[in-house]
Amino acid sequence: MSQLNPATALRIAEAIAQEINARPAQVNAAVGLLDEGATVPFIARYRKEVTGGLDDTQLRNLEVRLVYLRELEERRAAILGSIEEQGKLSDELRRDIESADSKARLEDLYLPYKPKRRTRAQIAREAGLEPLADGLLADPTQAPEVFAASFVDAGKGVADVKAALDGARAILMERIGEQATLVGELRERLTRQGQLKASVIAGKENEGAKYSDYFDHAEPLHNIASHRLLALLRARREEIISLDLLPAADAEAGHAQCEAIVAQHAGIGDRGRPADRWLLDTCRLTWKAKLLIHLSLDLLNTAREKAEAEAIAVFGDNLKDLLLAAPAGPKAVLGLDPGLRTGVKVAVVDATGKLVATDTIYPHEPRRQWDQSIATLGRLCAQHGVSLIAIGNGTASRETDKLAGELIQKYPQLKLTKLIVSEAGASVYSASELAAREFPGLDVSLRGAVSIARRLQDPLAELVKIEPKSIGVGQYQHDVNPFALARALDAKVEDCVNAVGVHVNTASSALLARVSGLSSTVAENIVAYRDQHGAFKSRKELLKVPRLGDKTFEQCAGFLRIADGDEPLDASSVHPEAYPVVEKIVKNCGRPIQQLIGDGATLRQLKPEAFTDEKFGLPTVRDILKELEKPGRDPRPEFKTARFADGIESIADLKPGMLLEGVISNVAAFGAFVDLGVHQDGLIHISALADRFVKDPREVVKVGDIVKVRVIDVDLKRQRIALTRRLDDPLPTPGMGNADGRRGGNDRASARPQDRAPRRDHGAQRSAPPVGNALADAFARAKRS
Repeated sequence: MSQLNPATALRIAEAIAQEINARPAQVNAAVGLLDEGATVPFIARYRKEVTGGLDDTQLRNLEVRLVYLRELEERRAAILGSIEEQGKLSDELRRDIESADSKARLEDLYLPYKPKRRTRAQIAREAGLEPLADGLLADPTQAPEVFAASFVDAGKGVADVKAALDGARAILMERIGEQATLVGELRERLTRQGQLKASVIAGKENEGAKYSDYFDHAEPLHNIASHRLLALLRARREEIISLDLLPAADAEAGHAQCEAIVAQHAGIGDRGRPADRWLLDTCRLTWKAKLLIHLSLDLLNTAREKAEAEAIAVFGDNLKDLLLAAPAGPKAVLGLDPGLRTGVKVAVVDATGKLVATDTIYPHEPRRQWDQSIATLGRLCAQHGVSLIAIGNGTASRETDKLAGELIQKYPQLKLTKLIVSEAGASVYSASELAAREFPGLDVSLRGAVSIARRLQDPLAELVKIEPKSIGVGQYQHDVNPFALARALDAKVEDCVNAVGVHVNTASSALLARVSGLSSTVAENIVAYRDQHGAFKSRKELLKVPRLGDKTFEQCAGFLRIADGDEPLDASSVHPEAYPVVEKIVKNCGRPIQQLIGDGATLRQLKPEAFTDEKFGLPTVRDILKELEKPGRDPRPEFKTARFADGIESIADLKPGMLLEGVISNVAAFGAFVDLGVHQDGLIHISALADRFVKDPREVVKVGDIVKVRVIDVDLKRQRIALTRRLDDPLPTPGMGNADGRRGGNDRASARPQDRAPRRDHGAQRSAPPVGNALADAFARAKRS
């Protein structure tokens, strides 16, 4: 973009600083680093002195807002230039444009001057009807039909009095409807009082049964939950419902009030003069045929963008939890990709993740080679020292889990542990170009088993190989802007990878490509260099990799680990540029670095102030001392496993009242989904997540958490399971429970969604909006895909 002048840059910095709770100087410093090509992880970790300690969340928000505000300034400059070229830029208009703080306000101001296609108003002006419009507006004592008679001219396309008055009305409607102050006032009013009304399209009741909650539904636009709005928009896109924005809960009164506002801005009133009624009708049409349509599209689009942003945030948070799930570590793993007719695909990976064996077994229908399959698995586990069995959670997972259980019983000496692992995205990886390059001679069906095994060892290292949106932990991910989604998820993956760090001598090119400063090409060059020359002995050796120059090295070096190399610090997160600080610490302690690393008692006695200089301040020195105490520490939690109940293999085995253990598989704005090992995730509605009011489900659960739940209701027909974490609550009266996780006995058919809004009562959450058929079914479908 063009260079911004200092005053504009300062205005942007001040705006962002207020939003992220920082000082303008901090924002300016961060912006400078971003413009120089620095990444957010690098700035957050290694430039704390420069930014005054802005964290990665602040920096990500800064990055997003910087793009928006710079685009706003570009648009502002373009609008000023356009109006100035037209010779219509007054000092007052310039001030208004320069003070506009949003794109919507800018476009309101620009509307009268925006080049248009030939409009009815323009045609009327060309026919000489503007004096008629001006005359009736200035002097309503004139009778419209009498005054219009003198403007009839067939040669100009004005055939009669009606045509003349229609043309004059078009001119006034355009003029009134483009008043920025009026548009702004009505936008604000609709934002506060507008009601989104959904109605089923006649004849679509059966086809759209899953959207039945929205067949006759209305709620305030400003208060609508993001997931509900996305469900409504999907239903409209599928032509099941129609959506209208009403000016108020009382639509008739709301329309009348908005028409009155239009008349007031136009200086029109009903005083019994001949032209008053015609002018008021003009105001009514301006509101209903012009302003309401324009503002409805605008506000619904704004609401959609907000809902999408919230959905993307939910997806990003869930993805982060999944990527940062506890790794099992360097252990040999047997991966099982379950299947019935096509068999169970088997892959064994050693402690480093290297594929060492594959097979396909047929323990289930139709072959039922149960004992033979157990013998095959036992042999593979013994031969390769397997300690963990990873079982994909797809079709036949519980049957395969039972097989693994018998394997463990039959071979106790192997000390095996079995776990159900999410296989989301495994099929996407199997068919990818990356998988083809990694396993060129391996059948596609077996690659999924390899992925399942590896994601147990290190979820982060394996899941980065899959396009984030294919991992399946999103909320209405298929209904949001794909470019915004991809950008946000890529940022989340980048933050996760760099928070953990990457061992350069074992990492795949896919994982390396997520490291700060490294492109896919450079990542592949690192792997190629490693294959040709052997393991890297030091971080400095990275500079020999083609296309990895000094700037790239600066960005990536601190996040790359080299274990057992020439320099002990290369295995830590201490950046090479800060090694001189460590040398000061070593000299002060009078002990070799090898003895100092991990000696918390000695390191905690040191005063960070003693090792600062002009380049490295207290934040960096403190980080260095903390890293020396626990070098290369992994921020991920300790590895734990959930135990699914024996004998519970399908949804038909579930009964209300059962206490079970499960794993949180997804978190949405309305609750959390739980994998119970029955092929269909259950839902804990937000109102059932805790014994207190919960505003955001992520306050109490996250993807990967192991939770204890109680079954409230099971709907076999719709394959829906309602769960609660409120284990001491009484079960709903039979027939009154809801398969969406709500407690209590509201009649679903008679209670409208807006009547079931959450309310607070002494800090406890008593009720909350349900997940309607449309929402639960659509979300489940999106999740499965």
